[in-house]
Amino acid sequence: MVEIFRHLSVCFTGGVFGGLVNALFVWGLGALGVVAFFGMDIAPAWTLPWLYQRMVWGGIWGFLFVVPVMTRSVWVRGALLGLFPSLVQLLVVFPNVLDKGMFGLELGALTPAYVLVANSVWGVAAAFWMTCAQERVRRRGRL
Repeated sequence: MVEIFRHLSVCFTGGVFGGLVNALFVWGLGALGVVAFFGMDIAPAWTLPWLYQRMVWGGIWGFLFVVPVMTRSVWVRGALLGLFPSLVQLLVVFPNVLDKGMFGLELGALTPAYVLVANSVWGVAAAFWMTCAQERVRRRGRL
């Protein structure tokens, strides 16, 4: 039973770490004007509520890592599991919560691609965290 909670804890904290990396990525590209250069209207302000939201949701999405993926590659696992929050963002959040149209196309034509990349960044960071935590468990026998 302890192992189950330990694994869930690692999944959640990996997702939180991925949320932090994703927030830095999204905010950084917006602040540098890269997003605007590509014709998208996504440049969030760096505020604590905005950051907390990304980290908490990242942690919740981190529970996806409970599902076994048939690869040990951090890159592949991150990109595959990053598809799930991308689909929710594109098909639920943008059209229904933010009223930005299906796939968020009112924010710019490249918004779907940007969301996929940003959530892949989340997934890769979370998978990296989990790989490091699992390696630590192997070496020391505990977290």
